[in-house]
Amino acid sequence: MEPNHFIPRPEPGVTNLVLIRHGATPPNEQRPFILQGCGINPSLSESGQKQVQALADFLAQNSSLHHVYCSPMIRAKETAQAVSDRFGLIPQEVPEIHECDVGLWEGKSWDIISEEFPESYRAFMDDPYLNRYEGGESYGDVFERCEPALRGLLERHAGETIAVVAHNVVNRVYLASLLGLPIGKAKQITQTNTGINIIQHREGESKVVTINSIFHLNRIPH
Repeated sequence: MEPNHFIPRPEPGVTNLVLIRHGATPPNEQRPFILQGCGINPSLSESGQKQVQALADFLAQNSSLHHVYCSPMIRAKETAQAVSDRFGLIPQEVPEIHECDVGLWEGKSWDIISEEFPESYRAFMDDPYLNRYEGGESYGDVFERCEPALRGLLERHAGETIAVVAHNVVNRVYLASLLGLPIGKAKQITQTNTGINIIQHREGESKVVTINSIFHLNRIPH
């Protein structure tokens, strides 16, 4: 059966990018949740595994993928593998799109961070583009390393549809740039676990078609 193509069919000279946040991990689900960044590297939780299977089913029914790329972190690789299995593909790692280094705030919740690092917390919340996670990266740092890698994939795969599995901060800063928002405002962009973003690239220009689609999560039995 031909897929319904929720994701547009590839056209000559156009790259369709399906940008996905990985499935849920235990740190994503605990309350209050903790920052895992790039130093905490768990596998998907049980519910995260259900999410990625629903994601893979949805993409198989609604798209045609030519390549799957992912961050080298376990949660992204497991998500990408579930998608790749449905298309007979092998996921390829892109080191530059690993999650943000959150430095000394790794493993801590925001309420603890605000108590232990009040000045740097306030500075970060005021402008995460310029101000770093204490001892880690800023949103600007993340953008500077991930944008060239993602742009390279868009330029390399004209006429094809590719999926990229990355992370909350990576996706947010990249989407903010395409939407013309200041990178410091990227935290206003929601990225749910396995949320789907669709981007089309043509002749050096990229446009956002869909942000954080989670229709597939409604198919998970409760």
